[in-house]
Amino acid sequence: MATVSRRAEVADVHKLATGMPFVTRVDGPAGNPVYQVGGKSFVFFRTPRPDAFDAETGERYSDVIVFWVPSDSDKQALVQDPGLPFFTTAHFDGHPSVLVRGSRIGELSVAELSEVVQDAWLSRASRKRAADWLAAHPPK
Repeated sequence: MATVSRRAEVADVHKLATGMPFVTRVDGPAGNPVYQVGGKSFVFFRTPRPDAFDAETGERYSDVIVFWVPSDSDKQALVQDPGLPFFTTAHFDGHPSVLVRGSRIGELSVAELSEVVQDAWLSRASRKRAADWLAAHPPK
């Protein structure tokens, strides 16, 4: 992942997600933002759940953001890299997504976050939309 840019902020998640084409934002059951392409979620802000909590206090995390990933190998690469803030829980076993706490998003650069959001979008967009976007944005 590229690392040349400022540290990411939660606001960057919103900006990057809405910057992808054909994106709609819907509100989840608790008013939490859910970003979709073609009716499929690719980034969403999760409500506190019992599977993501502080091990010392038992308090549920209230700032978890979920990003879809292209494959299980991509998921494993992100959650197993000790230099990255991504994690998963048993609830997401077998699900092509990673989680990150909003309070730790600053451990990523905007460039790194951008790549994660783009990969999330590409993993959920239709083949045509993904191919068109990739043709217009060739890898550097």
